[in-house]
Amino acid sequence: MKRISYQDANYDEFRRSFNRRDEATSETREAVAEILDRVREGGDEALVEFAAKFDGATLDTSGLLVTAKEIAEAEATVSEELKTAVAASLENVSEFARASMRQDWERVNAQGVLCGEMFHPLDRVGVYVPGGTAPLVSTALMTAGVASAVGVPDIVVATPCGPDGKINPNLLYAVVASGATQILRVGGAHGIAAMGYGTASVEPVSKLFGPGNKFVVEAKRQLFGTVGVDLIPGPSEVLILADETCRPDYVAADLLAQAEHGKESVVVLVATSSTVLDAVEKEIHAQASSLSRQEPLAQVLENGMIMVEARDLAEGIDLVNDFAPEHLSLVVANADAVLPQIRTTGAVYVGNDSPVAVGDFLAGPSHTLPTGGSAKGFPGITADMFQRRTSYVKCTPESVANSEPLVRAFAKVEGLDAHGNSVSIRLNSNKE
Repeated sequence: MKRISYQDANYDEFRRSFNRRDEATSETREAVAEILDRVREGGDEALVEFAAKFDGATLDTSGLLVTAKEIAEAEATVSEELKTAVAASLENVSEFARASMRQDWERVNAQGVLCGEMFHPLDRVGVYVPGGTAPLVSTALMTAGVASAVGVPDIVVATPCGPDGKINPNLLYAVVASGATQILRVGGAHGIAAMGYGTASVEPVSKLFGPGNKFVVEAKRQLFGTVGVDLIPGPSEVLILADETCRPDYVAADLLAQAEHGKESVVVLVATSSTVLDAVEKEIHAQASSLSRQEPLAQVLENGMIMVEARDLAEGIDLVNDFAPEHLSLVVANADAVLPQIRTTGAVYVGNDSPVAVGDFLAGPSHTLPTGGSAKGFPGITADMFQRRTSYVKCTPESVANSEPLVRAFAKVEGLDAHGNSVSIRLNSNKE
């Protein structure tokens, strides 16, 4: 792990690098562009090729979609314990989503024109659910589950299969419970391309959602404009801002929880004293040895963990806002007073007794959040991302008369006399 203090000679240089901007490498951009082009041209055949190349799976163009028989078989193998947990999480996620949906509204402006907005669910969305080394059951709930709560009628889920061509039954159960209407057993950039462009098996969607590795994220970035995109959610990350009031064992546990996602994860501790850093580091080593995912943990602890001693709490807050973490754990004295000063993070977990894992699995807000510093401009997934906004304007003869001189002034300056005439003609007609 990397450790640095405000007392170090290279600290100012480190501070500058802490202000991140999410950007793919040229190699990643080129690799993803080739995959997108191949799927756009080759459709299902390209998906079969990429499934063999990246997942070691032998698929057929007629079998890219999960069948009802497979869904029934998966449900039969899932434990009642998981079914209960899925139901509880979906209830919280759905209630939170419905409470935060945008509502229709209207008002009359100063000229007497009635203006308003109406909101409808998107018709068809694509949701990416990572597979890989861990079946992210909860991600299905917090993406497709939100879409279902909002009322989206068609929800396509793409998730990678294993070498045997099958999807983990626990994940498949969660995807179905979350409201998926079609499930594509391919992942990666090619899964994103399939939902964005459409193939013989999958009709194109209007907007893409969900997290993934750097190739998935870049595919979404390159498809932006062809379809809508939710945000830039890449590999998991957490930053913990702590002072002497923190529980070092809790902090270490939260850092390790994010580290076990894998080698691309980023875990950061910013503390106001070296004493805190020492205590947490000791706990990390003590706890890590008993955990099951030793290989990804070792990779992250060696390459993806940063421990920072800040001058004081004010500088710690500045570091948080520069870094713009996906998850922020705020374990400092008077955390509620500090909270309003946090401007650029996907989600905040306040106090010693707020583990990030509660938000990851259960609490209600979606855990699909911006990473790589993109929280400076993106929120996490929200209900209104699944809604289409339409504004409307309704005039009366009186409001046209009130608006006409103002419209005419704009039309004159912009040289658009037909615009002005389209209002004036109504005014003159109404006088007649």
